[in-house]
Amino acid sequence: MNSTAYEQRRSQIEHYFDRTAAQAWARLTSNEPVGRIRATVRAGRDAMRETLLSWLPQDMTGLRVLDAGCGTGALALQAALRGADVVAIDLSPTLVQLAAERMAAEHPQLPGSVTFGSGDMLSADLGHFDHVVCMDSLIHYDTPHIAQALAALAERTRSSMLFTYAPRTPLLAAMHSVGRLFPRSDRSPQLSPVSGTALHSAMRGQSALQGWQAGRTQRIAQGFYTSQAWEWHR
Repeated sequence: MNSTAYEQRRSQIEHYFDRTAAQAWARLTSNEPVGRIRATVRAGRDAMRETLLSWLPQDMTGLRVLDAGCGTGALALQAALRGADVVAIDLSPTLVQLAAERMAAEHPQLPGSVTFGSGDMLSADLGHFDHVVCMDSLIHYDTPHIAQALAALAERTRSSMLFTYAPRTPLLAAMHSVGRLFPRSDRSPQLSPVSGTALHSAMRGQSALQGWQAGRTQRIAQGFYTSQAWEWHR
């Protein structure tokens, strides 16, 4: 997908997760104690990861999986434990390095495999996959860009794409407004609240998604974490 707006947004996200917030995300995804607010985010992300994993086959021996926006590698690990050959990619080299170090230390041998890399999850160089998972890696993009990104991934996906988006709710709208009060240097990239109906329409308008069907959907809301999971499959 060649879009100046998409590339600018991607650059903002890369800068935030690789520099501004790398240490905070490393701690959030560890077993270390965190504050009350971050604890709800951790619990929400754990619940979302379990939801997405429950939509994947229990036995993934020989299947190729893309963990798009892998962060510190928790989902990639679980997929590899089921036998999948996982390509785990993230915009943040710092988080990818941490993920690789944690996995090597805690799980030196796996039934499947994980190949870590940093870069654009839409790169055609990553190859073809049986399943693609985008957990909270599209929540900073608007509806057209989410649909275009999924269409690009669909061209190289054989079975299913599991992704999340930020649902348009009054709570998220309020949090979005509060976020504008912080100094620019301290702000995370703004979420882009999305209407599920509008997203469905935008995806139906993508030629690469013809033949794909909307499947299961689940909202996870835990304190300061709210995200909507959606399954699309052939």
